[in-house]
Amino acid sequence: MGIGSYKTAWTWLHKLRIAMVRPGRDKLKGIVEVDETYIGGKQSGGNRGRGTDNKTLVAIAVEVNGKKLGRVRFGVISDASAESLEEFIKNNVEEGSIIVTDGWRSYSKINELGYKHKIDDKKTRIDDEKLLPHVHLVISLLKRWILGTLQGSLSDQHLAYYLDEYTFRFNRRTSASRGQLFYRLLEQAVEIKPTVYKEITERKGA
Repeated sequence: MGIGSYKTAWTWLHKLRIAMVRPGRDKLKGIVEVDETYIGGKQSGGNRGRGTDNKTLVAIAVEVNGKKLGRVRFGVISDASAESLEEFIKNNVEEGSIIVTDGWRSYSKINELGYKHKIDDKKTRIDDEKLLPHVHLVISLLKRWILGTLQGSLSDQHLAYYLDEYTFRFNRRTSASRGQLFYRLLEQAVEIKPTVYKEITERKGA
């Protein structure tokens, strides 16, 4: 394409990733599994579990349509507190939906936000690996994509952009026309405001 520098190519790719988020997009609805995971390289020191250091915490919401996966949403969050997780849910899931989570205490007041809350934990499951199976499948697919596409290496500063790209790809995975996807991306690109390099590098939570 005649792009003269890596910086220009990198900037254009991020511009396209930003365009993958449609303004005013519909929220998830129905039955939605929600969980969090850490994205990043191998841990060097720090704690385990929800307090793990040296990684980026990402919240995931997945629509469940029977036994099939519906749409997904991701969000980089600062911690696994009730404030962070409730804000993620309110921004991405329609009120009145059924939110399915594990027994983490930060989810305990979801039903006060206008949602129906269902807890899926080891007390109701024989096999722990089957807890929240849909969201854990998406987490596995996301990490496999990061490993295969980015060789497992990406900056936590720009992780949100890659999550935007994966969301766009995943939610349109059944599309029969790849050309239509490209057309949709161009259509969305003209609907958003122009983004300059400085804004990309300074994006909060990216």
